[in-house]
Amino acid sequence: MPAPWSTALAVGVLVLATTAREARAEGDADDFRQNCASCHTIGGGRLVGPDLKDVTKRQKREWLVKFVADPPAMLASGDAYMSKLLAEARNVVMPPVAGMTVKRADALLTLIEAESRLEKSRFASSGVSERPFLPSDVAVGRDLFSGKGSLKAGGSACLSCHHVGEVGGFGGGILGPDLSDAFARLGGRKALGAWLLAPPTPTMKPQFGTRPLDPEAEVLPLLAYLKDVSDRHASPDRTGQRLAFVLVGVAGAALLLVLMDLAWRRRFHGVRSALVKGARS
Repeated sequence: MPAPWSTALAVGVLVLATTAREARAEGDADDFRQNCASCHTIGGGRLVGPDLKDVTKRQKREWLVKFVADPPAMLASGDAYMSKLLAEARNVVMPPVAGMTVKRADALLTLIEAESRLEKSRFASSGVSERPFLPSDVAVGRDLFSGKGSLKAGGSACLSCHHVGEVGGFGGGILGPDLSDAFARLGGRKALGAWLLAPPTPTMKPQFGTRPLDPEAEVLPLLAYLKDVSDRHASPDRTGQRLAFVLVGVAGAALLLVLMDLAWRRRFHGVRSALVKGARS
């Protein structure tokens, strides 16, 4: 019979190994949740990108690892399957994931394979409410988009980086794309809602990764507002907005020069007057 201490050691090693595997699996799940779930489900249907259930049965694992590790490189290679995926995604290109490596991509594929074997994956749902949009949702969404209403977690208003057609004055920001047709272009409530719940882009992830939007109180109203904008085909007059910005800038600079002249006029004249009198004397 084995010694009691050797049995205890074997049990301890087994527990540690099991715990380590579970920790790695949970880490991979968090990785998928933060970087993949905004565009993909596992068994829940297409969002912006395809449903990933049984993806390793549809394409070679080696190809998938290369694609996940560096999507722009695969696109630039002219790969035929990549072109097909791009067309199905309405020409929305998968952004590169910060810090992605071949090893990390392989671990994500292992997770997808495990989730695909389940009757229902935890990533089958996009997490977006299915209740109908109300007129009040559109109004709340408009305020949240413009910044008149504050986001619960303290994130920046959409208007600081994006613009839509009905925004007057100088319009919105230009760091992000025009969202006038985002609802239709990105696939509607389910796909756009999943994106808002976990934005994966390099500019949005740092902003909302630790300050996520509330699914019911914020994501749903924003979806309602963007659908309303899309349905009304409101597109921004960026030429007029840029012209207004230039004109106001020129007028502001001219006004500033006049104010500076008024503020310094007496001091300048006073110095010059003393110099003139001293020269005459």
